Amino acid sequence: MERKFKIYIYPDGDPKTFYQTPRNSPVNTPAKATFPRTFARAGTSYENMTIIVENYVDSLIAKYPYWNRTLGADHFFVTCHDVGVRATEGAPFLVKNAIRVVCSPSYDVGFIPHKDVALPQVLQPFALPSGGNDVENRTTLGFWAGHRNSKIRVILARQWENDTELDISNNRISRATGHLLYQKRFYRTKFCICPGGSQVNSARIADSIHYGCVPVILSNYYDLPFNNILDWRKFAVILRENDVYDLKQILKNISHQEFVSLHKKLVKVQKHFQWNSPPVKYDAFHMVIHELWLHHRVIKC
Repeated sequence: MERKFKIYIYPDGDPKTFYQTPRNSPVNTPAKATFPRTFARAGTSYENMTIIVENYVDSLIAKYPYWNRTLGADHFFVTCHDVGVRATEGAPFLVKNAIRVVCSPSYDVGFIPHKDVALPQVLQPFALPSGGNDVENRTTLGFWAGHRNSKIRVILARQWENDTELDISNNRISRATGHLLYQKRFYRTKFCICPGGSQVNSARIADSIHYGCVPVILSNYYDLPFNNILDWRKFAVILRENDVYDLKQILKNISHQEFVSLHKKLVKVQKHFQWNSPPVKYDAFHMVIHELWLHHRVIKC
């Protein structure tokens, strides 16, 4: 893939409006153009963003021959924030034809699984070193702390916040209670609950993986990152939202042997959810590029 797959980044765009993209990528060779990408910068109104993106794409189509070869099917653009959904409303052909690399792969905002790519939401640098190979220290069954900004989070908090075996907090843990107390909870927990918030995605998934806590995905419509490459059921617990009512029993029914297996495989995939500059082989950058390569091959066929 690295020898054959080429990416071209359009040089156009006002630096005050678009993020400047890195040009020292190991797969970026402008001489052979296949995939351009743009990054829209926040800080302006949704209406102006929509107009800016629409005009920008129109200018690229008029200036370069690449879009018209496939009507944009060999193009991609990246946006991790839900603002990207609003910003591209003025260019429906862009959303329909190009590959969207997004952190919020939700079907209710037009995410197309066979075309688009789910980007892992990773907040780096991590506050503490990675965890793993420490199952004997993980004595808490399950952990979640956060804001109740979605229906599933409200149900999770109401159902389990007073439980003695599940460590469920209705709000984020205050820094005043202890330094990095929130992050340290991951180290001592077997299963970290990852319900969607205002969007289907959550940075808590990457946090759980980094700290060696088996993530429990509570979602009905989440196209998980790298699911064309990784088998999530080998290092995570995938549940529907209705399973929240039986959450404790479901987790208790997972045998110690099964948990150890999940944990060991979780440690092996940690490198795939880490961003590096410059990129390191098998890290998140390379995983995304591999997903793009797979989707590009599907489209070209």
